[in-house]
Amino acid sequence: MPLFYEKKQLVAPGDLLAEGDYVSGDSTYKENEKIYASRLGLVDYEGKRVHVVALKAFYIPVPGDTIIGKVVETTPGGWVIDIKAPHLARLRASDVVERSFKPETTDLPSIFDVGDLIIANVVAYDRTRDPQLTVREPGLGKIMRGQLVEVTPTKIPRIIGRQGSMVGMIKKETVCQLTIGQNGLILISGRSPEDERLAIMALRKIEKESHTSGLTDRVTEMIRKERKAIESNQK
Repeated sequence: MPLFYEKKQLVAPGDLLAEGDYVSGDSTYKENEKIYASRLGLVDYEGKRVHVVALKAFYIPVPGDTIIGKVVETTPGGWVIDIKAPHLARLRASDVVERSFKPETTDLPSIFDVGDLIIANVVAYDRTRDPQLTVREPGLGKIMRGQLVEVTPTKIPRIIGRQGSMVGMIKKETVCQLTIGQNGLILISGRSPEDERLAIMALRKIEKESHTSGLTDRVTEMIRKERKAIESNQK
C-alpha cells in the first residue's frame, strides 16, 4: 500500500498520492483504490487519511466560525456581507436591532452601511442557502479601528498554533491585539504603527513558511530583531 509523496511535498491536480487502503481527505479524490490530488498544495497524512493543504482556497463557512466581512448591500431586512466565500452571507436586522424591528422606520445604514467592516459569527450554512451571521455575542460588531490583513484561509490554523501558541506569541511580542477571522481576514490593533507593522511581518512570514518546522522560534527571533532595530533608530 504505497504512498508516492513525502509529507509537505508540493503536488498538483491529478498527481497520484496513494494506492490501497487509504481514505480520501480534503482536496483529494479516490478512483479504483487510488487517491489523487484535486488542488495544488502540500500533501499530508493523518493515519490512513490522505489530504492536500491547498495553497489557494476559498473559505467554506462552518457554524461557530468567527469571520470578518464587508457590507456590500443594505436590504429592507438586513445586510449582505462579503466574507470571502463562494456565497455572500446574510445578517438579519432582527439579530441586530434590540427593539421590535420595523423595516419602514429603522434606518439600517445608520447601523451598518455599505463599506463597513464587521466581526461576526456564522450561525448557519448548509450549502443550500447563503451563510447566516450574527453579531449578538460580545466582541462582535462594527470595526472602528485597526489594520486588516488577508491571508489564505487554510493558513489560519498555523497562525493560531497549537492551543493558540503562535498567535499568543505574536500578541506578546508585538503588544498588539489580533482578531482572527476563519475566512482569512485578521484585524490588528496596536499601540503604534511600528507594533502593527511587526505583527503584519510575522503573519506574512507564517503564511509563507507555514509548511516548515521550528517556525515559532524563527518568527519570535525575527520580531525581536526588528524591535531592536526600531529602538536603535529611535535613540
